[in-house]
Amino acid sequence: MRNMFLTAASLSAIALAGCQNSTETEPAETPVKTDSETVAETLTPAPQETMVEPIKKAAPTAQDAKEFLEAVEEEWAKEDEFIYRLSWVQANFINEDTNWLLSKVGADYAKMKTRFANDAKQFNELDLPADMARKLNVLKIGNVLPAPNREGAAEELSELTTGLGSTYSQGKYIHNEKELALGELSKIIASSRDPEELQAVWEGWREVSIPMKSDYSKVVDIANEGSRELGFRDTGDLWRGGYDMEAEAFAKEADRLWGQVKPLYDELHCYVRYELNEEYGDEVVPLDQPIRADLLGNMWAQSWGNIYDIVQPPNAGDGVDITKLLKEKEYTVTNMVETAEGFFTSIGFEPLPETFWERSLFVKPADREVACHASAWDVDNKEDVRIKMCTYITGEDFVTVHHELGHNFYQRAYKDQPFYYKNGANDGFHEAIGDMIALSVTPDYLVEIGLLDADMVPGEDEDTALLMRQALDKVAFLPFGIMIDQWRWNVFSGEYSPSEYNTGWWELREKYQGIRPPSERPVNAFDPGAKYHIPNNVPYMRYFLSYILQFQFHKAACDMSGYEGPLHRCSIYGNKQVGEKFNDMMEMGASKPWPDALEAFTGTRDMDGSALLEYFAPLQTYLEEQNEGRSCGW
Repeated sequence: MRNMFLTAASLSAIALAGCQNSTETEPAETPVKTDSETVAETLTPAPQETMVEPIKKAAPTAQDAKEFLEAVEEEWAKEDEFIYRLSWVQANFINEDTNWLLSKVGADYAKMKTRFANDAKQFNELDLPADMARKLNVLKIGNVLPAPNREGAAEELSELTTGLGSTYSQGKYIHNEKELALGELSKIIASSRDPEELQAVWEGWREVSIPMKSDYSKVVDIANEGSRELGFRDTGDLWRGGYDMEAEAFAKEADRLWGQVKPLYDELHCYVRYELNEEYGDEVVPLDQPIRADLLGNMWAQSWGNIYDIVQPPNAGDGVDITKLLKEKEYTVTNMVETAEGFFTSIGFEPLPETFWERSLFVKPADREVACHASAWDVDNKEDVRIKMCTYITGEDFVTVHHELGHNFYQRAYKDQPFYYKNGANDGFHEAIGDMIALSVTPDYLVEIGLLDADMVPGEDEDTALLMRQALDKVAFLPFGIMIDQWRWNVFSGEYSPSEYNTGWWELREKYQGIRPPSERPVNAFDPGAKYHIPNNVPYMRYFLSYILQFQFHKAACDMSGYEGPLHRCSIYGNKQVGEKFNDMMEMGASKPWPDALEAFTGTRDMDGSALLEYFAPLQTYLEEQNEGRSCGW
């Protein structure tokens, strides 16, 4: 989606990031043009004569505000396509020249957005129609990292953020005399069962982020200066202000949602720790301590699906190995994308344009550096949608492709909205829509598309195993999803000084996840920088919200379809009635407060974790039985 909430800082992720790719199994984070993850928006300044002139009247009127908004929209939209094309090129051809170009454009963009935001403040005292007030607010909170309005600040901020993103994308570590990038290192973390090798690889990737710390602290200082000029206490206050409620009210809302789902996570954590103890013994996995982060099958311990073989329930059955099915059917990467598109057309959406197939990047090129982080792009605000990911023939990437196309179909749905509203209802919506579709990738869906034989569908006696696989990704992610921005809020507020960045990071990881590093971290460590979204300045709360919303959307869709079975076995594949209602919500974009959009599809105005708990209820019962008498917690 159009990232109204990202800034020049995230230029290297100017698409829907916010998604997560095959190496960063999250909600399939795609920098969305947001977001994804999401992607940062960048704009070059128009020639001086076309610049929006600040209103100089002592007492601006509603008509002045109307004319101002129209002029801003024209200028902003005019430069947008160029910027996205440039950012696409940089993400697909990472080198000194493209980094320089992106840095230059980022500085120009930051200046323009700062000018828009500062000029918008002069209308604060007017009683304006809701639509105009909403658009002005978009301008005021539209920069993830706002540059202050002083000479050289925008250029410095852009240079720093571009450099941070480039350092991350080009990171390498030598293991067993081979120079390995993140993708190869992540495969070792996923598959190795040697604690010493896991520790070496885990620590090795974090050497890449050590040089980032100084520049990151400078970014924080500059962005805070810019945020204060806009009337916010700090940049974290600005970020929390993007949810149609007061900043502190949103922080409390996030805590409320986490409180709903935490009991399920606590049971999963306890169960997994005992199973890892059986695998590695007391010395590696003490039962009275947080779990070592390198043992959970993911470089960031944000999803644990790769250790299913260690923690699977006894007599669980074989389950469904989508990777094996794809290879047996000789699927290509293109086939995977075509299949995901087919899901959306089955519920009534128009096929993707031919340009999608001509311009997307599906496979990592062998001859150049690219940003492999999975992302969905909307280049022209109309029909030029694309995805960019280094796809492999795996079940994980099969699901990720469904997720990424969710972004693209959302982008197309709101393409007729005014430029200000070409975005999700809130940033969690964009991620949730893709993941909600992925929840319909059930065994029955695999039968429908010819990947799985009907007689191979697991019976109800294998539901615990199916839900365990899901929970290792979905439930395990929840505390990670909320703590990332908790850390950044503390950094922006000054609660964590640069010397406390790393200790603060591990304080929160232990508090929320019950995770610890495999060894004492060096004094100069900057472990947050080893996670894509930190150096690329992509807000992360969207992912936590998306994991709540996707189940809420899924339950509403299944109820709408008349489905009466267990929620985890429901697929809306082929249901055009659901698709029509879903599209009605998507077409709203960001034109209304998110509770309006949520109500349009689910009938309720509140985000709620109860659908997630219903989905995993059979597993929670199993976990509670297994954990009876055990010492849980950390």
